[in-house]
Amino acid sequence: MKQKPAERPASSERIIRDIKRKTRKQYNSEEKIRIVLDGLRGEDSIAELCRREGIAQSLYYKWSKEFMEAGKKRLAGDIVRQANTGEVTELRREARDLKEVVAEQTLELRLLKKKHARGWGRIRMRYPAAEKLEVIRLVERSHLPAKQTLDMLGITRKHACVCIALNN
Repeated sequence: MKQKPAERPASSERIIRDIKRKTRKQYNSEEKIRIVLDGLRGEDSIAELCRREGIAQSLYYKWSKEFMEAGKKRLAGDIVRQANTGEVTELRREARDLKEVVAEQTLELRLLKKKHARGWGRIRMRYPAAEKLEVIRLVERSHLPAKQTLDMLGITRKHACVCIALNN
């Protein structure tokens, strides 16, 4: 009923190995960069630096190589900064809002230019058929309410209704 002594050390060694693996320090990117830069400064030897930080020299050289490769790629323009999803979402929303503002301003400017160039909005003005169609298209394409678009053009609603009725 005795257990074999060979099994005990194997299981205890496995337990110790598992504990060491689970309690092993995980270095984040800032810590890795700090350690690599300390090594590049050359104030201490790499062996001393690794002992002080509790890492193997091979791990230091691996981080150093990755650091140098990333720097080369960045300087060559091969990679761009990775933005997180929150930043991307926020930037897309902001870009969409700005596009809407630009579209509104562009439409308003176009309407005002047409009003000024063609003299639209004068009292008892008669519009040629082509201009009536253009007024209808402008009102239909505008994201603004029809009344607001017509007010910008200086055209009364009554006259616009006549244009629309004649077009249909």
